[in-house]
Amino acid sequence: MQQLNVVWFRNDLRAYDNAVLDSAVEHSTRNGSPLVALFIATPDSWQQHDMALIKQDLIRRRVMQLKTELAVLNIPLIAVEGNDYKQVGEVFVQLVKHYKLSVFVQREYELREQLRDKQVETILVDSGGQYIEFDTQCIMPPGSVRTQQGDIYKVFTPFKRNWLAALKQHGVRCYPKPKPLAINTIVLPEFDEMQSGDNSSAAWSVDEVEVLGKMRQFCQEKVGAYHTARDFPAIDGTSLLSAYLAIGVISPAQCVARLQIEAKDSWQSDKSGAEIWLSELIWREFYKHILVAYPNLIKHKPFQSETDGIRWSNNEALFKAWCEGQTGFPIVDAAMRQLNKTGWMHNRLRMITASFLVKDLHIDWRWGERYFMSKLIDGDFAANNGGWQWAASTGTDAAPYFRIFNPVSQSEKFDPQGEFIRLYVPELSKLQGKAIHWPHSLGGVKSYFSPVVDHATARKHTLEIFAEVKKSA
Repeated sequence: MQQLNVVWFRNDLRAYDNAVLDSAVEHSTRNGSPLVALFIATPDSWQQHDMALIKQDLIRRRVMQLKTELAVLNIPLIAVEGNDYKQVGEVFVQLVKHYKLSVFVQREYELREQLRDKQVETILVDSGGQYIEFDTQCIMPPGSVRTQQGDIYKVFTPFKRNWLAALKQHGVRCYPKPKPLAINTIVLPEFDEMQSGDNSSAAWSVDEVEVLGKMRQFCQEKVGAYHTARDFPAIDGTSLLSAYLAIGVISPAQCVARLQIEAKDSWQSDKSGAEIWLSELIWREFYKHILVAYPNLIKHKPFQSETDGIRWSNNEALFKAWCEGQTGFPIVDAAMRQLNKTGWMHNRLRMITASFLVKDLHIDWRWGERYFMSKLIDGDFAANNGGWQWAASTGTDAAPYFRIFNPVSQSEKFDPQGEFIRLYVPELSKLQGKAIHWPHSLGGVKSYFSPVVDHATARKHTLEIFAEVKKSA
């Protein structure tokens, strides 16, 4: 039976800095055996994971672009349309009937994905093939950064300190784009061809070189001011790379390597723009380390187990108002409308809206977590779950429960001129000064919504319900 090597792409949709692809190309070159790339769309499973339609579209567009980019390397990419993870196994069952497979793949951390991969590994091994896995989602793989006692860090600051020590010791390695293989004609079983998406992500480039250029430009031109600009949603001060990190068009190693080149030593300077952006990349890894160490988080369990006893109000009308940006709190409404319209939300606004849902409306953080995943083009389970549990004071290294954002003062501080609010809440576009942050002080604006809650009263209730569970614990 002929040997066939397969690069199974999932959330590592790139040709540059891809250890999986690099190893598969090296293996094929050494053995003279053909290599194909494989991607299997599983929309039913994506839906079960609350994956946003705009993210699904971005993935489909990126896969078709990757197919073009790999063709230059004489690597055919087979993009298959499946339904769910069960059909993934069926694809490999068909392949092992014709070939002895060596499958190269990047490890995924979520439970259903691990079960899927275990099934595929069994199919391959039972047929005499190989399942070759690489743990390359993070620069420092989960479990590699530990306390002196060998435990997983539950607090970010010491995790970051030891992560940086490992970075200085080992550095980062970025793999070049592989050289073209010799043309090798193969005949594969017929599969349903992957369908195109709805083009909802059209504003986001899927060309790998263009995305790398965006990352390089950010490190050259914007990262120096990141520490001062990143909290202001009306300013174009963030990298806008999160969607590409989420599906693997770029890698965290590429980001760190480019940052070190462009920022020189400033990435080691406390509170510099480069150091703060690096911290954001480390937060991303921290949450993945936590996810692997505590798999119950994947089942939407709180890290602080006693907080599962909180009696949330879960008012569906209030939740609907929050989702639709109709709460009567301008910064909250503008942020939610940005999410609904564009599939993306500024990070400062994610904290404000999450705090508002949990600590003003007293709605279970899991409702918000799922809603964000259903809308975000950069939806990433570990980061989204970690962020929501931080805001809800239920997670590891979470904000203290008595830290409750005042949405009006947050608005005044981070959108002082109301530019962002005017962009997404046109009903308030004519208001000037502080009135735009709280139009109700003028008796309200007829075309705008009345506030759904009194912040001071809600804050008091939040302190009471958290104190109750802390006392019982």
